[in-house]
This record gives sequence, structure tokens and C-alpha cells, in this order.
Amino acid sequence: MTEASVQPNLTPQFCFSTVALRDFLRISRGAIDDSITQNLNALLTPAQSGFDPASTSVRIPRSSSRPIDPRACQAFKDKVLFPSWQARSDVLTYCAYVATSPDPDDPEVALRAAETEKNRERVVDERLDPYSGRYFPREARTESLANLLRQERSVENIVRSRTWGLVRERCGDTFQDAEEALNKWRGERENRGT
Repeated sequence: MTEASVQPNLTPQFCFSTVALRDFLRISRGAIDDSITQNLNALLTPAQSGFDPASTSVRIPRSSSRPIDPRACQAFKDKVLFPSWQARSDVLTYCAYVATSPDPDDPEVALRAAETEKNRERVVDERLDPYSGRYFPREARTESLANLLRQERSVENIVRSRTWGLVRERCGDTFQDAEEALNKWRGERENRGT
């Protein structure tokens, strides 16, 4: 069975390193969600009833989705799928907190202040150049992190929806929504104290 994603050490530097943040999300999604069909197929027990030689006398198209043992499905969801989703949710939530907190270590704060001051002192004659009056200040790294997180949350919702649709189809789950199922798993995990 595939292993659940391991949550990285959460620090503000991890969040501000967009390469590390995106790599974690990409690798986690690739290992679990992007290969969900293969992961679910791996849960099938091949040849449960043994080989029947008569089965080769008539060609019958195989159904691509044989039923999966409900216990194997539940184990996959509890040990791999939901922990991976939770690890990604924890990373996105932590980084969202970092993005909304003041950033005293922003290395570009002095540069932005100097650019803003320089813009105030500038004399603009818009008759000669109508675009010279425009000023686009540099974006703070917390703002760019917040934009990245908005994009990644949207991607996460799409990925989870697609994954959950396949899990529901193959495992016969009753939950209509991935978030509903994840919240139920979180509640059960809290009740067990793990």
C-alpha cells in the first residue's frame, strides 16, 4: 500500500520558499491523488476465486472497476488518503497564518519604502507620457504567499473532488463530499485520541 505523505517541518521559511511549498504539494498529490486509480487497483485481491479454464471459451469484456473489499478501501482511506489530505491541509493552513501575520523579517521592506518615497518625489507630466503616472509598488512576500495559497487551495479542492469521485465509485462510499468524509475521519481520529 502507498505511504501517506509526511508533513514537513513547518516554519515561516518553508512557506516563503515557494519552491519547497509547491514541491511538497506536487509530490504529495502525485503519490496519492494523481495515481488514485493505481492505488485503488492495488487494493484488489487478484484471482479471489481461482482460475476457471472455461472463462477463456467466451470473450466477455471485463469491467474496469471490480468491487474492492470494503475493509481494504477503509484501510486505504484511514491510513493513506485522509492522512495525506490532512498533511496538505495543515501545511496550507499554517502557511495561510504566516501570510496573514506581520513579517518583521521581510528582506525587501526597506527597498519597497525607498521605491514608494522615490515615487512621491517624482514629477510627472502626463501630457508627455500618459503612462508615467502609474506606479506599481513591489508586492510584499506575505501578499505573494497569500496569492499562491489561494491558487493552491483551488487546486486542492479540484484534486480532492476528482479523487473522491473515484473513491466513491470504486469503494461504494455514501458520503457525497470529500470534505464531509475528511471531517468525519478527523472527528473519529480525535475521539480515538491519535
